[in-house]
Amino acid sequence: MEMVVVAPPAPGTLEDLRRRFFATPLQALLSLVSLAIMVLLAWKLLNWAIFSAVFTASGGPEACQAAAGACWSVIAARWRIILFGLYPFEEQWRSALACVTVVVMTVLSCIPAFWTGRRIGLVWAAGAALYYVLMKGGVLGLPYVGEEAWGGLALTLFIFVTTCLIGFPLAICLALLRRSGLPWISRITGIIIDSVRSLPLISILFTFAIVLPFALPQWLVGDKLYRVILGSALFFSAYQAEIVRGGMQGVSNGQEEAAMALGMNYWQRIGRILLPQAMRNALPATINQFVISFKETSLVVIVGFFEILASGNAAYGTGEWRFAYVEVYAFIAFIYFVFVFSLSRYGAFLERRMSVGER
Repeated sequence: MEMVVVAPPAPGTLEDLRRRFFATPLQALLSLVSLAIMVLLAWKLLNWAIFSAVFTASGGPEACQAAAGACWSVIAARWRIILFGLYPFEEQWRSALACVTVVVMTVLSCIPAFWTGRRIGLVWAAGAALYYVLMKGGVLGLPYVGEEAWGGLALTLFIFVTTCLIGFPLAICLALLRRSGLPWISRITGIIIDSVRSLPLISILFTFAIVLPFALPQWLVGDKLYRVILGSALFFSAYQAEIVRGGMQGVSNGQEEAAMALGMNYWQRIGRILLPQAMRNALPATINQFVISFKETSLVVIVGFFEILASGNAAYGTGEWRFAYVEVYAFIAFIYFVFVFSLSRYGAFLERRMSVGER
């Protein structure tokens, strides 16, 4: 007679909560106290941010100072400075449209239907050209606005996108050079990568913005914004090169040897065998590097650029709104959160799509 073993039913939600948080009297007491503290903190935060807050700018700073909650009036009164910085008031619609262009370009790049060389190249070329025309002008009847007047969210997005656009291909080149079979190439590349990674980003930005013009001929100096972007891209590429190299080391040597046995040349082995698998292995760390790079755009304020954080400082820097700095920083933090959270969720989508980590 065959014996049938019946598995016990899975514990329900209430049973699971009781087992995890109320298994003993002491554990139950700690759980209840912790829950009460969290509820109290949540109520205080909601009361400050919503229920007792002032949202309209009609009452001015005086209405905010008389209220017990947050002063979101400073956002209603100063949002243009936060988002557009020093950009001319009459032309700020161009800066807003440029931000939308960058966001649309990034979203299209994340759609699998555009994951071909021709389509992704067309999207980035068209998006970059439209952004540059909108921001700088001088053509199509748009007034000229120099890079020194760019600021706010548009400048933050521009620095981030161009840093990644320049730094990512450079990172792949550095990773390939470091694994070269010629010792002098691999060692020199390793010294360059390790030297850049050993320096803080602030020092690299300061060098490219302030020191580099003294060492270059006048025709090669260029605008300070583009020098800073090159410095940021170099820093990004040094870290990303090691991420890509780590992904390459996760690919079995037998696959490359098999490709060589099939008669594939070097670039076919790299482009069709090694890099696709390496990028799949390096995907989680790559997404993390993108997130870090977006947050590090705030460091350009050190070399005199009016990105979104500096614009926020100017928004409450006047005497009448000086008390509302917490609300300004909370608004800027929310903007950073939206972009960074979107990047992280897209990274999680790619991991599920490519089944990263599953063997």
